[in-house]
Parts: sequence; C-alpha cells; structure tokens
Amino acid sequence: MILDFLFPNRCLDCNQLIDKDEIVCEICKDNIHFSNHQFCDSNGLKEKASLLFPVENAFSLMLYEKESLAQKIIQQLKYNHREKLGKILAEWTIEKLNFENQKPDLIAPVPLHPKKLKQRGYNQLHIFGNELSRHYQIPINHQLLKRTKHSKAQAKKGQSERLKTKNAYQLTEKICDKHILLIDDVYTTGNTSSNIAWEILQNSENVKISLLVMAMDV
Repeated sequence: MILDFLFPNRCLDCNQLIDKDEIVCEICKDNIHFSNHQFCDSNGLKEKASLLFPVENAFSLMLYEKESLAQKIIQQLKYNHREKLGKILAEWTIEKLNFENQKPDLIAPVPLHPKKLKQRGYNQLHIFGNELSRHYQIPINHQLLKRTKHSKAQAKKGQSERLKTKNAYQLTEKICDKHILLIDDVYTTGNTSSNIAWEILQNSENVKISLLVMAMDV
C-alpha cells in the first residue's frame, strides 16, 4: 500500500494515474493497434510464417511498430521487471481469440537461455502462457523446448545477427499426434518461430504447429 502511494501506477501513454493492475488508461487503449486476426482464417501473420514453415493457424494480438504503444508495452514486460503485464496481455488475447473447432492440444512457450533467464529473473511468456492455459483448458509445457545458444536480445540485434540462431533450440521430448501452439512475444523476421517449428517437426510424429504472438512487426 505504501509503495502504491509513493509510486502510483501511470498510463504508459499519457501518464495519467490508473489502477495498479492496468497498463494504459481506457482512452489510450484505443491507440493500440490490435490486429483483429481470426485464428482459423488467413491473416498477415499466417502468410508470413507459412513462407518459413508449415503453420496450421496463427494469431497476433497487436501490431508492433516503432515508437508505438504496443512496443512500449512489450518493452515494459521484458526489460522493466513488469512480469505481471503478461496477465493483462493474456486477458486482452482471451477477449479476441476464438479457436473455434481447432483448439490446440498443447501450449509451448519460446524458452530463454538459462543465462538470460537468470539475468532477467523471469520468462516474459510464463504468466501470459499460464493464463491462456487456464482459460482455454490447454496444457502448457514450459520445459518442452530449451534454448541451447545464448545471444543478446532480438531487439538489440541487427538483421544479419537475427538470422544466425539456427539450431539454437532443442526439443526435450518426442511429441506424437499433437497440435502444438507455439507462443512468443514479438514476431519479427520469423527466425525464432521457424527454427523451433522445424526442430519440433523433424523430431516428432504427426504434429501440427500453430503460432500465437503478443505482437507482430509490420
């Protein structure tokens, strides 16, 4: 309570005082560019991803543009120790995401390298994924994938550096007859999603992969 008084929560966009469990005020929320994707239909994310790997369905909550509110939110989540923002992003996703009759069997978050996890203190997808798992009643496996190569954050890499993460992920167990929902924060080049998808496809049997991200670069 004292901390709430000394350091009140403010809207990331207009700096207005807001409830401690919010990210932005209701007015500024209208400034967020939500994608309006439908999971089971063709959309911009699915079209991009399908150029790199076989993707069943795809959904992005927001559009990620330079200096946009979506970028500010993701940066706060990842780099400013605000892990709990994952719950709000999950709630926004739940408001918009309908799996219809193609609900995945398993949620698999993109992992962090142990060194980066220790530095940051949390995986930004942990709370987000758990909230989706709870609401949609889909099991989540935080250990299905592991990151084997350490590198600096994607946001701090150049284009050429982002394409050097091949074989950076490893599947920890063989999967059979499953529809896997791969979740990540931002889809940029698609390099991360593609590497993980092929790692799963090449080491599993009868597996389908769908993709869900908080935001996609446009």
